[in-house]
Amino acid sequence: MEGFIMTREALKLVTIGGGSSYTPELIEGYIKRRDQLPIKEIWLVDIPAGEEKLNIVGAMAKRMVKAAGLDWQIHLTLDRQAALKDADFVSTQFRVGRLPARIKDERIPNYYGLIGQETNGAGGIFKAFRTVPVILDIVHDMQTLCPNAWLINFTNPSGMITEAIKTYGHWDKVIGLCNVPVMAMLSEPELIGKTLDDLTYKFAGIDHFHWHRVWDNTGQEVTMQIIDKLFGDDDAGLPTNIFDVPFFKDQLANMKMIPCGYHRYYYRQEEMLKHGLEEYANPEGTRAQQVTRIEEELFDLYKDPNLDYKPKQLAERGGAHYSDAACEAIASIYQDKKTHMVVSTLNQGSVPDLPSDHVVEVSAQVGAAGAVPMAFGHFQPAERGWIQLMKNMELVIVEAAATGNYGLALQAFTMNPLIPAGATAKHVLDEMLVAHQKYLPQFATKIKELNAAGLTVQDPIAAELTEKPALA
Repeated sequence: MEGFIMTREALKLVTIGGGSSYTPELIEGYIKRRDQLPIKEIWLVDIPAGEEKLNIVGAMAKRMVKAAGLDWQIHLTLDRQAALKDADFVSTQFRVGRLPARIKDERIPNYYGLIGQETNGAGGIFKAFRTVPVILDIVHDMQTLCPNAWLINFTNPSGMITEAIKTYGHWDKVIGLCNVPVMAMLSEPELIGKTLDDLTYKFAGIDHFHWHRVWDNTGQEVTMQIIDKLFGDDDAGLPTNIFDVPFFKDQLANMKMIPCGYHRYYYRQEEMLKHGLEEYANPEGTRAQQVTRIEEELFDLYKDPNLDYKPKQLAERGGAHYSDAACEAIASIYQDKKTHMVVSTLNQGSVPDLPSDHVVEVSAQVGAAGAVPMAFGHFQPAERGWIQLMKNMELVIVEAAATGNYGLALQAFTMNPLIPAGATAKHVLDEMLVAHQKYLPQFATKIKELNAAGLTVQDPIAAELTEKPALA
């Protein structure tokens, strides 16, 4: 099947979630790789609720392509099946429930004194619950309409969505991406007077919960040198959406690895919770509310008929480099470049502390055969304990999302280190089921029971964003 892709001379690329504010970065990435990808057509797909943004960003995409002197056809559509027909590569960058859903994911846990975050804690669990059924529908369409296509996923939570695609969608030609490793590799080398070409990086873990080590071009490990410098520049490589509280240096010196920025939610949970609750109480609101305002400003910019390039303000949105990573993955597969990338893919023994038949996020060689993971080796007991808990929690979340098993959903909440187990955890689970009921058909029976019992959303802003249940 790879041979079919490699011999195509006119590529059809499809992006689901085409109305995203990230799409200009995606188009820029394709333009930068014009000599590597013989693109004929790009299809940007969205849903009716996203049609206005699709038209705005789609018009900008056309201006960008024209300014680059290219004759690519840009199609805007709400018809996903028409877009997927005979596609060569499909990328996914959608958010089920859009930003109002993220606001609820943050504010409802905050209301009960818990961390509210997009891909961690209760919010991350519910993002997976909403997204897994949709991605499985997309995979089902692909099996009929473009069975030879590669699926490049950067819909969050990327690792869990990639797990669902492989385990429940039975789709092997998939790579999951995240911008966090990219940001680390872009920012860290200069801390020790090097360039990325001078260094070898090895990452291992799962999406938003990985560690890495680094060697220079003489073979000397320089991980500790970078750690030393990080404590003079604590925000190096830190995503925009993560509060910058420094790690404990003694802890990093003991593990001799660099944790990703999201580890702050676990290693400095007390401080991250305090900051999150301060944001919750602030008139500016939680990160999702701030991003909503940033998005409005971005789309006002995108409406400018003279704008034909990615504006610098997009960096404020967070998630920089996601789209560029997707373009590089596509080019690496098409050209068999065997590029080093950090991706979510089947473990296949690269992290021996985790099952070989489940998805991990690791350094891999990406080419025509997809992602070939690089061996990382065993973790020490502390990291081994963390990663085994977090991966098994992911498996529980994905199974609950795919099956609608309420008992498994409660198990996931009980396992999650950011959710104290007990009555409050169960209440937050139930309230979030009610808040997101429009996007959780798999939990319909339990949600009907909760509605009948009169359960309502207590945070006033989240309640305002929650549609009232339909009368039986």
